[in-house]
Amino acid sequence: MSRRIFTACLGTETNSFSPIPTGMSIFETAMLVRGGQHGDKPSLFAVPLVAWRERAQALGWHVVEGLAAFAMPAGDTTRATYEALRDEVLDDLRRALPVDAVLLNLHGAMIAEGYPDAEGDLLARVREAVGPQVPIAAELDLHGHLTELKLRSADILVFFKEYPHIDVADRAHEVFELLRSVLDGEIRPAMAMHDCRMLGVYPTTAEPMKGIVARMRALESEPGILSVSIAHGFPWGDTPEVGTRTLVVADGDPALAGRVARELGRELWDARERILPPFVAIDEAIDRVLTHAPDGRPFVLADVADNPGIGCPGDSTFLLRRLIERAAGGFALSPLWDPVATALAFDAGEGAVFDMRFGGKMGPCSGEAIDARIRVMRLVREGWQPFGGTHAPLGNMAWLRIAGPGGYEDDAGAIDVVINDYRIQSFHPDCFAVAGIDPARPRALVAKSTQHFHAGFAPIAREILYVSAPGAGSMDMATLPHRRVERAMWPRVEDPHA
Repeated sequence: MSRRIFTACLGTETNSFSPIPTGMSIFETAMLVRGGQHGDKPSLFAVPLVAWRERAQALGWHVVEGLAAFAMPAGDTTRATYEALRDEVLDDLRRALPVDAVLLNLHGAMIAEGYPDAEGDLLARVREAVGPQVPIAAELDLHGHLTELKLRSADILVFFKEYPHIDVADRAHEVFELLRSVLDGEIRPAMAMHDCRMLGVYPTTAEPMKGIVARMRALESEPGILSVSIAHGFPWGDTPEVGTRTLVVADGDPALAGRVARELGRELWDARERILPPFVAIDEAIDRVLTHAPDGRPFVLADVADNPGIGCPGDSTFLLRRLIERAAGGFALSPLWDPVATALAFDAGEGAVFDMRFGGKMGPCSGEAIDARIRVMRLVREGWQPFGGTHAPLGNMAWLRIAGPGGYEDDAGAIDVVINDYRIQSFHPDCFAVAGIDPARPRALVAKSTQHFHAGFAPIAREILYVSAPGAGSMDMATLPHRRVERAMWPRVEDPHA
């Protein structure tokens, strides 16, 4: 049976404590595509849209593709930017009417000026446009905020299960298959959520979170259960419904959905202390590296509080400054965002030796700028690194070296820094390799990332250390300066359910 569906994308991950406002240019840099013109190298944010198009066309359905807009994480989206993009999606939808269904690729943690739940606002307006009978389904990042407005406005919500997000395409196919089943009259989705009242970051690559993900998959094979998600939430979003929540989609049985959501939520609560990464202080991490003789496998130090992937600037110097103060040679960092210094390095040329000030540009969360005499070791135009089956741009890159005791040729004593002009996190060792640094050579690689680095770096890492440095992505959940959050939350409150 031929059907007509509408697809669109709008989202970003808002860090309310980031000094970088999210305006239209950040969307234009990441993804701003109209009419489905994603080209032969679609961005990671377009993966669900392309999958839905291919699945629908294979069934003989007609697909109307609306605006696809996604921004790199930063601070609150400006009101003018959000309203312009939202209204364009809605205008595209109205022109497409009548439709049999709507599929939306959202993030879930977008906050705009005047809109603490921007994607909830979008879903509500889509519902108003299509009416109560047209099914609306959405795929969301597990760091999205699961809100009452989103739940009321959609028929199907599915969040990623994995962190790092290696299942974007899998969840897209899950969303599509659920929607197809609704249209064919095979299922009647009923959703329920449970508020765990927790703030945290939970990698799924280690136990017990790895086992909890397996438990979610097992639940989906039980009678009546269609989909199970954990919305980890995004702790750095200053929005009233921030925090971790469980979500269950059952077939026509809201009571079943609610019971399973509560049970899974209690399992998560009981594991709350153990699902957090083992954070270590800066000097403790450096000591760990220096007390082990090199063996050809680098330590990987994740600078988690300056991850551009959670809205941080990517230019903080706290960890780097400590390396310099301790003359800790054999460390390499990539990338450090500094467009001005990158342009200067290109003007100077490879081999140039001069005094440079770099990093620490965006305010107190970035630390003080580094002043050092450096050699420009290599320059690369338009570098790339792989992530999630796509290519993530690194922009123009400059490998800078701070000399060791033996000079600039002293690999073991030098400190290497790759600066670039495209704000992005470290996804893969190629962020070092494309700049000319063999990732196996340094004693330690410093990655500005919270967890997405794991899939790429784990195969070469001697050990991975999550370093708790200052920054806009502070991991001290108890002291995050929320202003809009009135609910009791752990770890601020020992038992917020009391």
